Amino acid sequence: MAMKHRIVVAGCGGMSNAWLDYAAQRENAEIVGLVDIYEEAAKAMAAKRGLDVPVFTSLGEALAVTEANLVFDVTIPASHKEIVTTALRAGCDVFGEKPMAESYEDALEIVELSQATGKRYAIMQNRRYLKQIRALREMLRSGSIGQVGSLHADFFIGAHFGGFRDAMESPLIVDMAIHTFDQARFISGADPVSVYCHEYNPPGSWYKGNASAVCIFEMSDGSVFTYRGSWCAEGLNTSWEADWRITGSEGSVRWDGQSMPYGERANPDKPDGFIREQLRIESENTWHGAEGHPGCLDEMFAALEEGRPAETDSLDNIKSVNMVFGAVRSAKLGQKVRL
Repeated sequence: MAMKHRIVVAGCGGMSNAWLDYAAQRENAEIVGLVDIYEEAAKAMAAKRGLDVPVFTSLGEALAVTEANLVFDVTIPASHKEIVTTALRAGCDVFGEKPMAESYEDALEIVELSQATGKRYAIMQNRRYLKQIRALREMLRSGSIGQVGSLHADFFIGAHFGGFRDAMESPLIVDMAIHTFDQARFISGADPVSVYCHEYNPPGSWYKGNASAVCIFEMSDGSVFTYRGSWCAEGLNTSWEADWRITGSEGSVRWDGQSMPYGERANPDKPDGFIREQLRIESENTWHGAEGHPGCLDEMFAALEEGRPAETDSLDNIKSVNMVFGAVRSAKLGQKVRL
């Protein structure tokens, strides 16, 4: 029989909706408490969802009263370290929103605590759980374009959030680029070695901090990953999954973040010519699991029940977090930094 998950949800803003919807569908999961620093927010969420559960302003109190064994951390980034460490020390596993923490040092501390307590901390990287990105990864793994030499991602969206993001020092890199950086690791199977980042805030930006950036990462397999992004780009927006071009020793692949990826490779039967004849490569859908948030949550729960780290466990996600804060450090120093 699968274990019973008694869940306390920390943070009752809009981001918790997808998590609560998912938990309500699982027979072996039960929401037993809601926590928010604003008690009225927790009460409002309970009323909205029809949840007859106690509400709290303190996670520690909630865990003591409810005897929960799992925490959903959907608070703002500034609260992640406190929420996660409180939960781990109380003997709970944690599923949390990205990024892991507000600094690389805090993220490392959380990883160390997870290892010391034997409790798991898995992070929501929902953009790994799409049939298109799974197909893209399989195209590269199959050697369809030879050895990968470079990956390029463009992310341009004019996002008018309001709230905490508008006041962040590095809103694009710290709050959003983690998705694209993690995608690059997932697609390539390589980890970052160094980064050079130029971060800036262009004319017309409604963010206080730098909402645009260009990054160049050297990866562990010798490839290069480049990122061009903006969260204040009005018009001609890319998808939230970014717009990708990947080049290999024998061809290239494109993915617009929405359609199925496709590629071209040089025709081996016609090796001559200034510009060689190309053969189109189609991708194949091999992913039949849930997509987006449910797909990532499926993996998180399966990992707990099978006694293994999830694909997005903090032990792995710390490498994506390193890309984020390495980029911020590079931008501040104005030079390439080792990771």
